[in-house]
Amino acid sequence: MLRSMTGFGHCEYTENDITFTIEIKTVNHRYIDIFLRMPKQLSAFEELIRSLVSAKIQRGKIDIYITYDNKSKDFQEVMLDERLAKAYCEALRSISDNLGLRDDISATSLARFPDILKVEKQDNNEEVGKMLEKAFNLAIEKLLEMRTREGEKLKESLFANLSTIEMFVEKINEKAPLVVKEYKEKLETRLMELIDIQRVDPGRIATEVALFADKCSIDEELVRLRSHIIQMREMLNVGSPVGKKADFLIQEMNREVNTIGSKASDIDITRNVVELKSEIEKLREQIQNIE
Repeated sequence: MLRSMTGFGHCEYTENDITFTIEIKTVNHRYIDIFLRMPKQLSAFEELIRSLVSAKIQRGKIDIYITYDNKSKDFQEVMLDERLAKAYCEALRSISDNLGLRDDISATSLARFPDILKVEKQDNNEEVGKMLEKAFNLAIEKLLEMRTREGEKLKESLFANLSTIEMFVEKINEKAPLVVKEYKEKLETRLMELIDIQRVDPGRIATEVALFADKCSIDEELVRLRSHIIQMREMLNVGSPVGKKADFLIQEMNREVNTIGSKASDIDITRNVVELKSEIEKLREQIQNIE
């Protein structure tokens, strides 16, 4: 299937009181460029996430946002900072002695001070990693579904462009024999003006004219242009990843059209060359969206 590089995937996954929320956004990019933002507790899984992305996506700028909420009792532990508690206790006693206040220090009052008690999540990396992988695969599947839908719409548009390009190529092909004929006539006329025709072998003149005129033939360019159109259709039917190859093929199509334009002096061919360039540019813009 042909896939666009533009897409969005979202997933909220909960298991064993652990919730992952994942968002993946992708836009056009010449290569693959991954930006990943997730909590520090999950930093050990960065390589896992990047490998999952690279296995499914070959091209595009990819922004990934992951949030993580762990409410499982099995994953929580209350930690006491005993040294900090003693420091607070000594400070309170000093205040009491210096100001003559009643000493009413208790464990409850001491626990109210910041950072004495902390709730830390003791994550089981293997279990969390499996959950994260499940959640991420769900999000990326939704992303790929959207990219595929967009890709199929682009494919219809690209095929329409190719049909229009073919139409202009055939119009030029109808006029192609005139290119050589007109050049021969102009060259013969010019030669007869410049030289004494009586002293030059007419056969030699005809041969030289034919050789020069042959250089103005656009038959080869038309053949290659038709071949490029066929290749483009085949690539689009095969599906992604195809963007880079298609981009190169468009450059070649432009090259052939430019050569035709430089060789032909016929006004109708020139007009069709202009239309061809316009259609190929539309094709190029659309291909920039293809993975």
